[in-house]
Amino acid sequence: MLPGMAADSSAVRQTITMHDWRGLRDALIELHPSDVADLIIALPPEEEAFVFRALPKDEAGQVFSYLPPDHQEDLIAALTNEQVRSVLQSMNPDDRTRLIEEMPAVVTRRLISNLSPDDLKNVRWLLGYAEKTAGRYMTPRYVTIRPDMTAAQALEHIRRAGQNAETVNVAYVVDDRGVLLEDMRLSSLVLAEPSMRVAEIDDPPLVCVLANDRREEVLKAFEKYDRVALPVTDSEGHMLGIITVDDVLDVAEQEATEDIQKLGGMEALDAPYLQVGIFAMIRKRAGWLSALFIGEMLTATAMSYFEGEIARAVVLALFVPLIISSGGNSGSQATSLIIRSMALRELRLRDWWRVFHREIISGLALGMLLGMIGFIRIVLWERFHFTDYGDHYLLVAFTVWLALIGVVTFGTVAGSMLPFLLRRLGFDPATSSAPFVATLVDVTGLCIYFSVALLLMRGTLL
Repeated sequence: MLPGMAADSSAVRQTITMHDWRGLRDALIELHPSDVADLIIALPPEEEAFVFRALPKDEAGQVFSYLPPDHQEDLIAALTNEQVRSVLQSMNPDDRTRLIEEMPAVVTRRLISNLSPDDLKNVRWLLGYAEKTAGRYMTPRYVTIRPDMTAAQALEHIRRAGQNAETVNVAYVVDDRGVLLEDMRLSSLVLAEPSMRVAEIDDPPLVCVLANDRREEVLKAFEKYDRVALPVTDSEGHMLGIITVDDVLDVAEQEATEDIQKLGGMEALDAPYLQVGIFAMIRKRAGWLSALFIGEMLTATAMSYFEGEIARAVVLALFVPLIISSGGNSGSQATSLIIRSMALRELRLRDWWRVFHREIISGLALGMLLGMIGFIRIVLWERFHFTDYGDHYLLVAFTVWLALIGVVTFGTVAGSMLPFLLRRLGFDPATSSAPFVATLVDVTGLCIYFSVALLLMRGTLL
């Protein structure tokens, strides 16, 4: 291996400059495909192809699968048709299908033209399933065994048929019609008596997913049953393919990314940031921003409703940003906590009442804390003559304190209950984003603040 190659691309660039292709190839063979992909990403675009061409054919497809879409597109443009064909043949069917799905139309046409008839058939078959379903993520490379085989026969069959399988950690027991009967761990076959029939070997109960199941359900199944692979069947139980844990990790990352983007108050991008066109980016962000802007207009309406009170006690307007931001922040905290707990299945719909009680207590305590800080701040600024709040500054301080208790409590309860409401209505709880909660609390916060002010200051400032 080249000195420091795993951590620094400078050694690779030096080897390319020296045209030491054999040394480069020998060094790359010692690295894991994901490490080679990292090296390629770190290189200038004009040098990426040199490294990729130095890879053995059987490793090139694996490295290619680890590259982000923009680097894949650049490499495809730099490779010959023969090299593209070799890469596609060495890729797993599910990775190959996602590549074709993600590439621009021009690149997709070139990829399809370089597929073998069998590979093209597999791609069309996988693309026939709806987007974000189990069928899109499965691979047809798996090993099946028959229930009447002995353990010894099954192991011998796996040795012969498992060369091109995605994994041989699990073999799948099917009948003559291709109906899945059981998934058999390799360890169970190895530890069983050689003469024991496969159907007689004890193994954990069968767990499978349907081809049309949403990818969220597939992810939950992997988390619940702790499997390295899950079989995919049709509605009649016929074996179609398998989904492996490496594909599920990609799904988990995509799901988390979508939820984070929704929490930020926008549609999910469904692609890397730099791969999303500027107009698509604007479209995905404009909808939520417009809705939130219209919602914020209600804040101006609320302000105009209390215009008389503000005119008589201008000092109240000084604390409007303090009040509404505290309510929005508490609501954002609560909705983020509840959405994440729902995603991890720590909370169910039936838990809403327990959450309601907890968040009321939390909101009151947090409101008391923030209100006390606000009260002390107003008193100290008045006593040390930093700001003149007038003769009734203590009333102003108490108004801010009580208003913060009400606003923070409302924000906390609203932020925690909205995800439950959306889940009950069949929507994604992540769409109750922090900006949406903040907008809601802004309007109600103003109403609470000025209502408290009217109650405490009537006959003095108001």
